[in-house]
Amino acid sequence: MFFNIKRIRLFAILSFVAFLGCATYYQKNIKFQEHFVKGEIEQAEKILEKEKKSAKGKNRLLYFLQKGVVLQMLGNYQESNDFFEQAYLFTEDLQKNYATEALSYFTNPTILPYKGEDFERVQIHYYKALNYLRLNQFEEALVECRRMNIELNSLNDKYANHKNRYKRDAFAYNLMGIIFEAAGEVNNAFISYRNAYETYRDEYQSFFNVDVPKQLKMDLLRTAYLNGFGDELEHYQNEFNMEFTPQANEGGELIFFWNNGLGPVKGEWSINFFILKGKGGLVTFVNDEEGLSFPFSLEISGDESTKLGDLKAVRVAFPKYLERKPSFRSAKISVDNKNYQLELAQNINEIAFKTLNDRMIRELGNSLLRLAIKQATEALVRKKSEGLGTLLSVANALTEKTDTRNWQTLPYSIYYARIPLAAGENTVVLKAYSSHKQREDSTSFNFYVEKNETVFQMYHSLESLPLEQ
Repeated sequence: MFFNIKRIRLFAILSFVAFLGCATYYQKNIKFQEHFVKGEIEQAEKILEKEKKSAKGKNRLLYFLQKGVVLQMLGNYQESNDFFEQAYLFTEDLQKNYATEALSYFTNPTILPYKGEDFERVQIHYYKALNYLRLNQFEEALVECRRMNIELNSLNDKYANHKNRYKRDAFAYNLMGIIFEAAGEVNNAFISYRNAYETYRDEYQSFFNVDVPKQLKMDLLRTAYLNGFGDELEHYQNEFNMEFTPQANEGGELIFFWNNGLGPVKGEWSINFFILKGKGGLVTFVNDEEGLSFPFSLEISGDESTKLGDLKAVRVAFPKYLERKPSFRSAKISVDNKNYQLELAQNINEIAFKTLNDRMIRELGNSLLRLAIKQATEALVRKKSEGLGTLLSVANALTEKTDTRNWQTLPYSIYYARIPLAAGENTVVLKAYSSHKQREDSTSFNFYVEKNETVFQMYHSLESLPLEQ
């Protein structure tokens, strides 16, 4: 069958749109990424400045998050928090646009506003709290702790009866405890530390390969003692096999957070399904290799159902994460000839992979429903015009795409340490090591602390190995 000129033009337009759309979110923002991973933060920020229109588009959440990160790394803490607050408010206020939701079933989910992964929304409060702590605004930092609590409670409710390994965040609880204690709220600190310990013990060790930090155990013992909780202190001493001895500190303390490497980016993979027809518009997508079977009832009349069922195979696209392994594997803090090992507190890379895997069945169902609707529409159009049906078939194939958006300036993992400092001026050195300590990178920091003061520092080592395909 010959196509007329209009149909050829339509086919060309669809092909061009598909060519532009086949790039992942990472690839579309490669200039920003290239500057960011090299530590050229000012240049990365300038690229974001040129893309201000993104602040009002479907990717506005990611724009706010990237902007917040680069401004924090440039030391503009208040301005950074302005953007993180916009990100937080967007996630809170985002209402489903059902017309757009429906349209996504005829195209793909990339036309919807990006609303963020669960763990990404929790990390917003980590960044905001650290910004406030750098500004010595403890009350505002505590507000972020309480917001974090609300976010975590909503995760518990959301996944109460559904399989999902990420429903509590041990690091978030730990951070809350640290901030509460620095603000003098030792009772709230004890509760937060206890929640953190239980989450590390019950979930993080087995799910995300993160052990209970030794520093957290020491903090839990100390706050039990400060609160006069004798039974709890004895209980945890026995559980940890650790003896607590109160120690006077004539100076202050440094809480150092080390963001190491870069978290994963989303890519795309696809799988082929055969469509089996049934009676009354029932169609089943089957992949024998993976043992997958998904039935859908589309309420299609006899002829259209037959044509839909006669289709041999279709391709369905799904998201996947691509790992960016960090160049450095460990680090320590040196001060006054003493060394303090930084301990792993959060494995963002592992959480990202596990949570995406947990929701893959939901992703499969949504993607196949989208494809079923596309195929049903195509069958109806073919009944009116074979040529238009063929064009729609091409359009459906070209627009089959998954959502590859994610927060790509998050670290691979987060480490921390609590370091005693003498009152007055202190010089602290961060030493980061590659595998087998073949490489060492040193960075110095100066802190002035008063007696009983707690100061905070966050540093991001951006170096990573090439992106794994």
